[in-house]
Amino acid sequence: MFSLTSWLPSLPSLDWGSSLLDSLLQGLIGACGVSVLGSFMKIYFFIYCVNDPRRVKERLNLLNQWRLLEPLHLLGLTVFLTVVGVRVAALVVLEFSLRAVSMLLTLNKGPLVPEFLQLFLLCQYSLGCGLTCGLSFLLEGAPHRTLNLLLSLGLAGLLASWSQRLYSHVCRLYELHSHEHYCGACLTLLAKWLDLPILLGRALRVAFLVGDLAAVALLNRDFLTTSEAVRFWTPLTICYTLLVIYMQEEQRQHPSQQNQYQTVFVRMGGLFILLLTVGRWLDLMGVFVSLLGELWCLASSRVLLDLCHKQDLPQISSTAKKKAQS
Repeated sequence: MFSLTSWLPSLPSLDWGSSLLDSLLQGLIGACGVSVLGSFMKIYFFIYCVNDPRRVKERLNLLNQWRLLEPLHLLGLTVFLTVVGVRVAALVVLEFSLRAVSMLLTLNKGPLVPEFLQLFLLCQYSLGCGLTCGLSFLLEGAPHRTLNLLLSLGLAGLLASWSQRLYSHVCRLYELHSHEHYCGACLTLLAKWLDLPILLGRALRVAFLVGDLAAVALLNRDFLTTSEAVRFWTPLTICYTLLVIYMQEEQRQHPSQQNQYQTVFVRMGGLFILLLTVGRWLDLMGVFVSLLGELWCLASSRVLLDLCHKQDLPQISSTAKKKAQS
């Protein structure tokens, strides 16, 4: 019998039909997760700009940029996460997790808010990949996979919509409500906005822990013997370790936004070369998609990254420090 799928080309991580729908749903869920993180980051930076009279220009730039780009950013990120491929997404998650752990260890003696906020902004694409990997692993072989993804998308959409409405409310009414002591949400943010990095950090730790476990399991399922796994993981570990050392040194010597773009090219270039020897040709296409996704997230976070480089960002409050140590 004639089948449409018999001659249509295959794309990484998806087939034509139900698998295409599942991949699209996973991409949407990952994009919604990134949107929630972005909304709370914007809330934090908006309140910071409101409390600092010198940041009027940055506050206007923040408002104007995100009003125009938020729908486009969500759509583009969905496309990237849909077509990137599970294997490459798993490698992106593991690479960022190693980089984040290394950075947190170097900041262990005295954690500062700017470094943590910058890490939150740089993890957006990796977070989306982590969510898609987690969904792929947890729902693998499920009898009602598409239905489960639809339910998950409904919950993710509600959270993303709620966080965007909260940000819109803060932009329009935070100054009035915080002075008049009128709105419960604005009063809560007035008292606890400095603790937002700690809360986001805890949520991200859980998300990346699940993503890392799923990534390792998804990569190992392709190996039939232990020797095949060793031939893959050994060069991967060496490559990632050298990349982390190089990027930390470059970031320490040249802490700028331009360096962030250079770091993306170095990371994806190293991953591309590695996969030339131990990967598949579809993985190489996924690396190119990941490069575009990383640049897409960096470009959309330009204003926030610029604020991160300001030297007078507030330090973690004493309450937040106690929470971080516990």
